[in-house]
Amino acid sequence: MKSLDGRVAFITGVARGQGRSHAIRLAAEGADIIGIDICADIASNGYPMASTDELDETVALVEAQGAKMLASVADVRDFHALDAALTAGVEHFGRLDIVCANAGIASMAFRELTIDEELAMWTDVIDVNLVGSFHTARAAVPHLIAGERGGSIVFTSSTAGLRGFGGMQGGGLGYAASKHGIVGLMRTLSNALAPYSIRVNTVHPTAVNTMMANNPAMAAFLENYPDGGPHLQNPMPVGMLEPEDISAAIAYLVSDAAKYVTGVTFPVDAGFCNKL
Repeated sequence: MKSLDGRVAFITGVARGQGRSHAIRLAAEGADIIGIDICADIASNGYPMASTDELDETVALVEAQGAKMLASVADVRDFHALDAALTAGVEHFGRLDIVCANAGIASMAFRELTIDEELAMWTDVIDVNLVGSFHTARAAVPHLIAGERGGSIVFTSSTAGLRGFGGMQGGGLGYAASKHGIVGLMRTLSNALAPYSIRVNTVHPTAVNTMMANNPAMAAFLENYPDGGPHLQNPMPVGMLEPEDISAAIAYLVSDAAKYVTGVTFPVDAGFCNKL
Protein backbone atom coordinates (compact mmCIF):
# COMPACT_ATOMS: atom_id res chain seq x y z
CA MET A 1 0.00 0.00 0.00
CA LYS A 2 1.29 3.43 -0.95
CA SER A 3 1.49 6.27 1.58
CA LEU A 4 -1.10 8.47 -0.17
CA ASP A 5 -3.45 5.88 -1.64
CA GLY A 6 -6.95 7.27 -2.14
CA ARG A 7 -5.99 10.88 -1.51
CA VAL A 8 -6.30 13.89 -3.78
CA ALA A 9 -3.80 16.74 -4.01
CA PHE A 10 -4.26 20.24 -5.45
CA ILE A 11 -1.05 21.76 -6.87
CA THR A 12 -0.58 25.23 -8.35
CA GLY A 13 2.14 26.02 -10.87
CA VAL A 14 2.01 22.39 -11.92
CA ALA A 15 3.09 22.54 -15.57
CA ARG A 16 6.84 22.33 -14.98
CA GLY A 17 9.60 22.74 -12.40
CA GLN A 18 8.84 22.04 -8.76
CA GLY A 19 5.09 21.84 -9.34
CA ARG A 20 5.48 19.09 -11.93
CA SER A 21 7.94 17.25 -9.70
CA HIS A 22 5.53 17.42 -6.75
CA ALA A 23 2.70 16.08 -8.90
CA ILE A 24 4.79 13.14 -10.09
CA ARG A 25 6.05 12.32 -6.58
CA LEU A 26 2.63 12.50 -4.94
CA ALA A 27 1.15 10.45 -7.78
CA ALA A 28 3.87 7.84 -7.23
CA GLU A 29 2.75 7.75 -3.59
CA GLY A 30 -0.83 7.02 -4.70
CA ALA A 31 -2.51 10.44 -4.87
CA ASP A 32 -4.65 11.74 -7.72
CA ILE A 33 -3.88 15.30 -8.78
CA ILE A 34 -5.83 18.49 -9.43
CA GLY A 35 -3.45 20.95 -11.04
CA ILE A 36 -3.47 24.46 -12.45
CA ASP A 37 -0.98 26.67 -14.24
CA ILE A 38 -1.17 30.09 -15.85
CA CYS A 39 0.37 28.86 -19.14
CA ALA A 40 0.98 32.47 -20.20
CA ASP A 41 3.81 34.95 -19.78
CA ILE A 42 3.81 37.80 -17.26
CA ALA A 43 5.25 40.95 -18.82
CA SER A 44 7.36 42.09 -15.85
CA ASN A 45 8.86 38.65 -15.33
CA GLY A 46 12.29 38.10 -16.87
CA TYR A 47 11.78 34.56 -18.15
CA PRO A 48 9.04 32.65 -20.01
CA MET A 49 6.30 30.90 -18.10
CA ALA A 50 5.10 27.36 -18.75
CA SER A 51 3.07 26.40 -21.82
CA THR A 52 -0.08 24.35 -22.34
CA ASP A 53 2.10 21.68 -23.97
CA GLU A 54 4.11 21.44 -20.75
CA LEU A 55 0.89 21.16 -18.74
CA ASP A 56 -0.23 18.31 -21.00
CA GLU A 57 3.15 16.65 -20.50
CA THR A 58 2.73 16.84 -16.72
CA VAL A 59 -0.63 15.08 -17.04
CA ALA A 60 1.02 12.30 -19.05
CA LEU A 61 3.83 11.94 -16.51
CA VAL A 62 1.33 11.72 -13.62
CA GLU A 63 -0.73 9.13 -15.46
CA ALA A 64 2.44 7.13 -16.10
CA GLN A 65 2.60 6.72 -12.31
CA GLY A 66 -0.81 5.05 -12.38
CA ALA A 67 -2.65 8.09 -11.01
CA LYS A 68 -5.26 10.38 -12.52
CA MET A 69 -4.95 14.13 -13.06
CA LEU A 70 -7.40 16.90 -13.86
CA ALA A 71 -5.48 19.90 -15.18
CA SER A 72 -6.75 23.40 -15.94
CA VAL A 73 -5.32 26.67 -17.18
CA ALA A 74 -5.88 29.21 -14.41
CA ASP A 75 -4.01 32.15 -12.91
CA VAL A 76 -3.58 32.08 -9.12
CA ARG A 77 -4.12 35.87 -9.14
CA ASP A 78 -7.70 35.25 -10.32
CA PHE A 79 -9.48 33.78 -7.30
CA HIS A 80 -12.66 32.87 -9.15
CA ALA A 81 -10.81 31.01 -11.92
CA LEU A 82 -8.71 29.14 -9.35
CA ASP A 83 -11.76 28.35 -7.24
CA ALA A 84 -13.71 27.07 -10.24
CA ALA A 85 -10.84 24.79 -11.29
CA LEU A 86 -10.45 23.40 -7.78
CA THR A 87 -14.18 22.91 -7.29
CA ALA A 88 -14.39 21.03 -10.58
CA GLY A 89 -11.54 18.82 -9.43
CA VAL A 90 -13.13 18.08 -6.07
CA GLU A 91 -16.42 17.23 -7.78
CA HIS A 92 -14.55 14.95 -10.19
CA PHE A 93 -12.52 13.07 -7.58
CA GLY A 94 -14.94 13.40 -4.67
CA ARG A 95 -12.50 14.75 -2.09
CA LEU A 96 -9.50 16.97 -1.29
CA ASP A 97 -6.74 16.06 1.16
CA ILE A 98 -3.53 17.86 0.18
CA VAL A 99 -2.77 21.39 -1.02
CA CYS A 100 0.57 22.51 -2.46
CA ALA A 101 0.57 26.29 -2.98
CA ASN A 102 3.60 26.19 -5.25
CA ALA A 103 3.07 28.81 -7.98
CA GLY A 104 5.60 31.63 -7.86
CA ILE A 105 7.80 33.99 -9.84
CA ALA A 106 11.08 35.80 -9.17
CA SER A 107 11.41 38.97 -11.24
CA MET A 108 15.07 39.85 -10.79
CA ALA A 109 17.19 42.26 -12.84
CA PHE A 110 20.62 43.84 -12.71
CA ARG A 111 20.19 47.04 -14.68
CA GLU A 112 18.72 50.44 -14.07
CA LEU A 113 14.94 50.23 -14.03
CA THR A 114 12.30 52.89 -14.39
CA ILE A 115 9.99 53.37 -11.43
CA ASP A 116 7.13 51.96 -13.48
CA GLU A 117 9.17 48.81 -14.20
CA GLU A 118 9.95 48.40 -10.52
CA LEU A 119 6.35 48.94 -9.49
CA ALA A 120 5.18 46.36 -12.04
CA MET A 121 7.72 43.82 -10.81
CA TRP A 122 6.79 44.40 -7.15
CA THR A 123 3.06 44.12 -7.84
CA ASP A 124 3.28 41.01 -10.00
CA VAL A 125 5.59 39.16 -7.60
CA ILE A 126 3.42 39.98 -4.59
CA ASP A 127 0.24 39.07 -6.47
CA VAL A 128 1.50 35.72 -7.77
CA ASN A 129 3.47 34.60 -4.72
CA LEU A 130 1.53 35.94 -1.75
CA VAL A 131 -1.94 36.81 -3.01
CA GLY A 132 -1.91 33.61 -5.06
CA SER A 133 -1.06 31.60 -1.94
CA PHE A 134 -3.93 33.21 -0.06
CA HIS A 135 -6.29 32.51 -2.95
CA THR A 136 -5.16 28.88 -2.98
CA ALA A 137 -5.76 28.44 0.73
CA ARG A 138 -9.03 30.36 0.70
CA ALA A 139 -10.42 28.16 -2.06
CA ALA A 140 -9.14 24.91 -0.56
CA VAL A 141 -9.91 25.26 3.14
CA PRO A 142 -13.71 24.84 2.85
CA HIS A 143 -13.20 21.58 0.95
CA LEU A 144 -10.71 20.31 3.51
CA ILE A 145 -13.01 21.14 6.41
CA ALA A 146 -16.04 19.63 4.69
CA GLY A 147 -14.14 16.36 4.18
CA GLU A 148 -13.81 15.88 7.96
CA ARG A 149 -10.62 13.88 7.42
CA GLY A 150 -8.05 16.51 8.30
CA GLY A 151 -5.53 17.37 5.62
CA SER A 152 -2.27 19.11 4.82
CA ILE A 153 -1.38 22.44 3.23
CA VAL A 154 2.21 23.18 2.21
CA PHE A 155 3.18 26.63 0.98
CA THR A 156 6.36 26.97 -1.05
CA SER A 157 8.37 29.79 0.47
CA SER A 158 12.14 30.19 0.02
CA THR A 159 15.37 30.78 1.87
CA ALA A 160 14.42 34.41 1.08
CA GLY A 161 11.43 33.85 3.35
CA LEU A 162 13.74 33.28 6.32
CA ARG A 163 16.68 35.57 5.56
CA GLY A 164 17.00 39.10 4.22
CA PHE A 165 18.44 39.14 0.73
CA GLY A 166 17.23 40.08 -2.74
CA GLY A 167 18.72 43.48 -3.47
CA MET A 168 16.98 46.86 -3.61
CA GLN A 169 14.84 46.61 -6.74
CA GLY A 170 11.12 46.03 -6.78
CA GLY A 171 11.33 42.43 -7.97
CA GLY A 172 13.85 41.27 -5.39
CA LEU A 173 12.16 43.16 -2.56
CA GLY A 174 8.80 41.80 -3.64
CA TYR A 175 10.17 38.28 -3.70
CA ALA A 176 11.56 38.49 -0.17
CA ALA A 177 8.46 40.25 1.15
CA SER A 178 6.12 37.73 -0.45
CA LYS A 179 8.05 34.73 0.81
CA HIS A 180 8.18 36.18 4.33
CA GLY A 181 4.46 36.93 4.07
CA ILE A 182 3.75 33.30 3.23
CA VAL A 183 5.28 32.34 6.57
CA GLY A 184 2.83 34.62 8.40
CA LEU A 185 -0.04 33.16 6.40
CA MET A 186 1.10 29.64 7.28
CA ARG A 187 1.54 30.33 10.99
CA THR A 188 -1.88 31.91 11.31
CA LEU A 189 -3.66 29.18 9.36
CA SER A 190 -1.84 26.43 11.25
CA ASN A 191 -3.38 27.72 14.47
CA ALA A 192 -6.82 28.34 12.99
CA LEU A 193 -7.04 24.94 11.29
CA ALA A 194 -5.49 22.77 14.01
CA PRO A 195 -8.91 21.92 15.55
CA TYR A 196 -9.83 20.36 12.19
CA SER A 197 -6.60 18.30 12.10
CA ILE A 198 -5.53 20.29 9.04
CA ARG A 199 -1.78 20.81 9.16
CA VAL A 200 -0.11 23.83 7.55
CA ASN A 201 3.62 24.19 6.89
CA THR A 202 6.08 26.00 4.64
CA VAL A 203 8.99 24.55 2.71
CA HIS A 204 12.04 26.77 2.11
CA PRO A 205 14.26 25.68 -0.79
CA THR A 206 17.63 27.09 -1.65
CA ALA A 207 18.19 27.62 -5.39
CA VAL A 208 16.55 24.84 -7.41
CA ASN A 209 17.37 23.78 -10.94
CA THR A 210 14.29 25.24 -12.65
CA MET A 211 13.60 28.10 -15.05
CA MET A 212 13.21 30.48 -12.09
CA ALA A 213 16.88 30.06 -11.19
CA ASN A 214 18.29 29.23 -14.61
CA ASN A 215 17.56 32.30 -16.70
CA PRO A 216 19.75 35.21 -17.88
CA ALA A 217 18.13 37.84 -15.65
CA MET A 218 18.64 35.75 -12.51
CA ALA A 219 22.20 34.86 -13.53
CA ALA A 220 23.08 38.54 -13.96
CA PHE A 221 21.52 39.39 -10.60
CA LEU A 222 23.40 36.65 -8.76
CA GLU A 223 26.72 37.49 -10.41
CA ASN A 224 26.47 41.11 -9.33
CA TYR A 225 24.77 40.78 -5.93
CA PRO A 226 26.70 42.51 -3.09
CA ASP A 227 29.39 40.15 -1.74
CA GLY A 228 28.93 38.07 -4.86
CA GLY A 229 28.82 34.35 -5.29
CA PRO A 230 30.21 33.19 -1.92
CA HIS A 231 27.42 35.01 -0.10
CA LEU A 232 24.84 32.96 -1.95
CA GLN A 233 26.59 29.58 -1.97
CA ASN A 234 25.33 26.58 -0.04
CA PRO A 235 27.60 25.27 2.73
CA MET A 236 27.06 21.73 1.46
CA PRO A 237 28.86 20.99 -1.83
CA VAL A 238 25.93 21.48 -4.19
CA GLY A 239 25.22 24.46 -6.41
CA MET A 240 21.52 23.90 -6.96
CA LEU A 241 19.08 21.31 -5.73
CA GLU A 242 16.86 19.35 -8.08
CA PRO A 243 13.06 19.72 -7.96
CA GLU A 244 12.83 16.12 -6.75
CA ASP A 245 14.76 17.09 -3.61
CA ILE A 246 11.97 19.48 -2.65
CA SER A 247 9.30 16.97 -3.63
CA ALA A 248 10.77 14.51 -1.13
CA ALA A 249 10.16 17.04 1.65
CA ILE A 250 6.64 17.72 0.36
CA ALA A 251 5.89 13.99 0.30
CA TYR A 252 6.92 13.73 3.94
CA LEU A 253 5.02 16.80 5.12
CA VAL A 254 1.73 15.70 3.54
CA SER A 255 2.01 12.09 4.73
CA ASP A 256 0.84 10.43 7.91
CA ALA A 257 4.48 10.23 8.98
CA ALA A 258 4.14 13.97 9.67
CA LYS A 259 0.63 13.79 11.14
CA TYR A 260 1.55 16.04 14.08
CA VAL A 261 3.90 18.37 12.21
CA THR A 262 2.30 21.77 11.77
CA GLY A 263 3.34 25.42 11.91
CA VAL A 264 6.85 24.51 10.76
CA THR A 265 9.24 26.40 8.47
CA PHE A 266 10.98 23.46 6.82
CA PRO A 267 14.27 24.36 5.07
CA VAL A 268 15.54 22.18 2.25
CA ASP A 269 18.57 24.35 1.67
CA ALA A 270 21.88 22.47 1.98
CA GLY A 271 22.63 24.56 5.07
CA PHE A 272 22.04 27.93 3.40
CA CYS A 273 19.92 29.53 6.13
CA ASN A 274 22.18 28.29 8.89
CA LYS A 275 25.14 29.99 7.18
CA LEU A 276 23.67 33.48 6.79
